[in-house]
Amino acid sequence: MVHQGTRSERRISSVFLGIVAIMAVTGWAVWTGYAASPGLAVFLFVTSAWVVSLCLHEYAHARTALHSGDLTVGAKGYLTLNPLKYTHALLSIILPVIFVIMGGLGLPGGAVYIERDRIRGRWKHSLISAAGPLANVAFAAVCTAPFWLNALDGVPLAFRFALAFLALLEVSAAILNFLPVPGLDGYGIIEPWLSYRVRREVAPLAPFGLIAVFALLWIPAVNTWFFGVVDGLLSALGVSDLEAYCGHQLYRFWQEGDGYFCAVPQS
Repeated sequence: MVHQGTRSERRISSVFLGIVAIMAVTGWAVWTGYAASPGLAVFLFVTSAWVVSLCLHEYAHARTALHSGDLTVGAKGYLTLNPLKYTHALLSIILPVIFVIMGGLGLPGGAVYIERDRIRGRWKHSLISAAGPLANVAFAAVCTAPFWLNALDGVPLAFRFALAFLALLEVSAAILNFLPVPGLDGYGIIEPWLSYRVRREVAPLAPFGLIAVFALLWIPAVNTWFFGVVDGLLSALGVSDLEAYCGHQLYRFWQEGDGYFCAVPQS
């Protein structure tokens, strides 16, 4: 029987609940048009929802590790969904938020620290790594559900655009996380199946994997190809390029853009 941790180790933190509350209030403001500035409301709603998804991403890693044999994740606070408990809060929360603000990209952050020597079985190691990006996939499915279910009647434009942009962030994060690049979850999925020699030679590259991906995305051809893949997946889910673009325009409320056709009527 696997020890599930004490109740305090599993209690949802007030920090996470506060972020969820911000998401709920600002989501309501976007839906009702109550906010004086729709862009600011969209910014706060999408940012808080993005942080919630990052917390769920890390929680998925930790929860899967707990059931796979690492009983230390509870004592480390990973099961409370508190982003301040992460080993690399800068990588896990702050940098991904900065990347969204700078360029509208759902760049993955650093993972919680899992004591891998406590876990037996290659499949378990792979599943722990896959659990995080699968949480992004689930979040993306929820965001896009109104689109692929054709349930958008009555959904205000601002909220529709915000969901479209949030879906873009989740889809891009899932794709990037699944890349088999050292330091990212995609490599963690295949790593247990590689030879010891290969793992030892690749290990020093892990700290630079995320930096390398970010640098590659600055190359116009790579950036165009990547977002072409993201747009293709969103289109398959019923989210148009225009809706995601308008969501990004609203999100960057401080920047004068050419998105006049994205104007949202104010109540």
